Amino acid sequence: MSTIPLSLYIHIPWCERKCPYCDFNSHQQRDALNEAEYVSTLLADLDADLSHFGSTLQQRAIQTIFIGGGTPSLFSADSYARLFQGIQQRLEFADDIEITLEANPSSSEAGKFQGFRQAGINRLSIGVQSFNPSHLTALGRIHSSNEAVLAAQAAQQAGFSNFNLDLMFGLPEQTEAQALADLQQAIELSPTHLSCYQLTIEPNTLFYHAPPVTPDDEALWSMQDSLQTELAANGYQHYEVSAYSLSAKRCRHNLNYWQYGDYLGIGAGAHAKVTLGDTVQRAWKIKHPATYITAENKLGDKAWSLVEPNNRPFEFMMNGLRLLEGFSKSQFETRCQLPLTHIDALLEKHAKLGLIEISAEHVKPTQFGHNMLNTMLEDYLEST
Repeated sequence: MSTIPLSLYIHIPWCERKCPYCDFNSHQQRDALNEAEYVSTLLADLDADLSHFGSTLQQRAIQTIFIGGGTPSLFSADSYARLFQGIQQRLEFADDIEITLEANPSSSEAGKFQGFRQAGINRLSIGVQSFNPSHLTALGRIHSSNEAVLAAQAAQQAGFSNFNLDLMFGLPEQTEAQALADLQQAIELSPTHLSCYQLTIEPNTLFYHAPPVTPDDEALWSMQDSLQTELAANGYQHYEVSAYSLSAKRCRHNLNYWQYGDYLGIGAGAHAKVTLGDTVQRAWKIKHPATYITAENKLGDKAWSLVEPNNRPFEFMMNGLRLLEGFSKSQFETRCQLPLTHIDALLEKHAKLGLIEISAEHVKPTQFGHNMLNTMLEDYLEST
């Protein structure tokens, strides 16, 4: 049986309104959602994946589930209870499984939190982004600052002892003082985890076609430094580029991505990565929700593909070097199905440049290396 952890990602592609910075596979809800139909489709999608992999996956317990979107909190708790029941009929859940749901902090959705908890969801990730009314408007968010506060409080009242708040910085015309005020407000709400990341302008977004005025690079560096200092002062451990947690509250699902673990992906636009023997396979599902639901075969144009051995180190490093603690040498060999000698020359080069530190069992990026992450990745990409 494989020792590589196995997770499950579930994509809910609908949202109330598409945000101008969002490049995820999300579609504005225009009609009433047929939740029962989509849940049935998700289970049929999972059946197809299990058929593809045979009995191998059914011998491995699911360690984490992450429900992303879109806006997954648009769905009812009853739909998730039915979905989890169906998944458990097909796959074993680990005793300590982490099940995360992304939620928007509007009052209507916050009222569902108790039902989500009863359905089996034990972690929430609440998309606050900012507490500043003008910045919420600029980001196209449909919730108010007060609703964000109430949502965090509702999560605690519903019994969520583990929840994340998403915050952005580098917002249109945002000052460093305003970014710090957002963070301080978030910390007052006592989340166990904070995702604090810079707004980036992605292709195929409204912001890309009509870019807003955002802080310059010097202001962004200063802003990030101040935010990291404030997070550390309040006990939040920086463990990944934009992830901070209180002790033992890291997002296990995301850690599995960053450590090149395995995961299934069901839902419109979801993707998967699974290790079978000495092969690594990837899959992509149809992106458009209506087509995904009606298609007998849920796979997109790329369908299943093999990750060739020479490409695996780049994929591994693209994730592993994001972690401040780096990775173990044995982890590289197990997850990539390659000996460490495959990348000896690049490790030696980056160590001499002061980008990484190598110990007997571990490889860790230095602070300089973290700042030069793209440079290191380019070397791995060129070696493929």
